[in-house]
Amino acid sequence: MSGSMIQTKDATKTFMISSGFFQGKRPLHAVNGVNLTVSQGEVVALVGESGCGKTTLAKMILGLEPLTSGGIEVNGKPLAGQNHVDVAKILQPIFQDPYSSLNPRKSIGSIITLPLKVQGDPNPDTWRHRAEEMMEMVGLPRRVFQNYPSQLSGGQRQRVAIARALINRPRVVICDEPTSALDVSVQSQILNLLQDLRSELNLTYVIISHNLAVVEHIATKVAVMYLGRIVEEADTETLFTKPQHPYTEALLSSVLTPDPNLGVPDTHLGAAYPNPVEPPSGCTFHPRCARVMDHCSVAMPPTISTLDGQVECHIYDNTNGLTV
Repeated sequence: MSGSMIQTKDATKTFMISSGFFQGKRPLHAVNGVNLTVSQGEVVALVGESGCGKTTLAKMILGLEPLTSGGIEVNGKPLAGQNHVDVAKILQPIFQDPYSSLNPRKSIGSIITLPLKVQGDPNPDTWRHRAEEMMEMVGLPRRVFQNYPSQLSGGQRQRVAIARALINRPRVVICDEPTSALDVSVQSQILNLLQDLRSELNLTYVIISHNLAVVEHIATKVAVMYLGRIVEEADTETLFTKPQHPYTEALLSSVLTPDPNLGVPDTHLGAAYPNPVEPPSGCTFHPRCARVMDHCSVAMPPTISTLDGQVECHIYDNTNGLTV
């Protein structure tokens, strides 16, 4: 691995949320000062509960959501200064639901070749041949070129979405829950396909997933998000064997096991997720933390570099929350 494909620097996205008919709007910090580096060849997974900011961060990287503050670099250049078409040639998304991300009125061939048209490929005579080659690469028979999405299964539709994303040979693919809408048996096929394509086309992935089994299988590095912040980042093996942040420990303990005698695991997180419009003071995780200390509710934890990555937690802060 060499070179940084994506780098976010204190990336922040704030939405103004209405508080009521007679009240003003209040800020919701969906992404709150995120620093993340994705190097060439890596598979970086973003994990965390719903509403923690994973998808918003992905949209910011793709240029679909403007930043409130901070910056994002793609291939070493500021995203804000690059043409959208040029960025699209480097970054491509694979969306969560193949049933809604494909235009039902377009044929499979039209869907796959659309990026060639939009990004100004100068050789339209080669489009069908290139699309059919890509279809074979993702495991779709050429005979479905004139078919419509409604005539395909969920797994086949997701393969169409993958072919569309890869038709122009991007360097980075951002996958937002790429297997969540599929049957379990099909999920493994799509994951193995993504692995094969990564090796064959030298791709870099950013994977958004709730499924920790998927993350452990495919990711090389994991970033754990909570209320818009990355609270822990480490390589996959280290994070799954030696999690450092209490929130990461709770996420890993929430994984269901096939043993019916063990029942539903208790994460000790409680049922209530904090209101993101009124986040807790200090460390935003402290109301749910099993290892909370007195100063956790007062001081925000610093980002601490460790041998295995980085973590935002007072447990590893020798200053007890005091500014030094």
